[in-house]
Amino acid sequence: MGFRLVVVGIPGVGKSTVVDKFIVQFPGARLVTFGSVMLKEAKSKKWVKDRDQMRKLPVGKQKKLQKAAATAISRMREKVVVVDTHLFIRTNEGFWPGLPFEVVRALQPTHLVLVEASPEEVAKRRSADATRTRDSITPGALSQELQLARSFLTVASTLTGAPMLIVTNAEGKADEAASVVAEMLRSASS
Repeated sequence: MGFRLVVVGIPGVGKSTVVDKFIVQFPGARLVTFGSVMLKEAKSKKWVKDRDQMRKLPVGKQKKLQKAAATAISRMREKVVVVDTHLFIRTNEGFWPGLPFEVVRALQPTHLVLVEASPEEVAKRRSADATRTRDSITPGALSQELQLARSFLTVASTLTGAPMLIVTNAEGKADEAASVVAEMLRSASS
């Protein structure tokens, strides 16, 4: 196996933008969005019609979807696999880990990357994203989510032994954040 990067961040930090800019620097790399793999499974079971409905499912069903997605992703054998996902999901039952032990164990990441942005930038990006149905959230709750993300990242790194990298995606600086991630992978390759 080559490299398996798990890239995480709360909704609105620009994680997918950073991943898109980073991955083009590694020809043959495979990008997989964990939620898309879960959604495909959920739709096949007729549990949901769209991605935003998944976080409203009972946690037990979400766990089944996570395990199925992790198993499918763990079978990918490209030299570089980049998994775009979340460290936790805000559910009706509270915060639920996006990478619980059995999932992170199945994924076997070689590196963990957390993309961050300021609470103000996150709020602005979330409100501008018409493609998703987001719950309203206060700036204080966004700060809490950013702190939780670091805590969940630390746990995932401890469970897997994978090094963790935290990058800031300030407004208009996605290329710089992507370069930090690319340099990390190049350093690991040498």
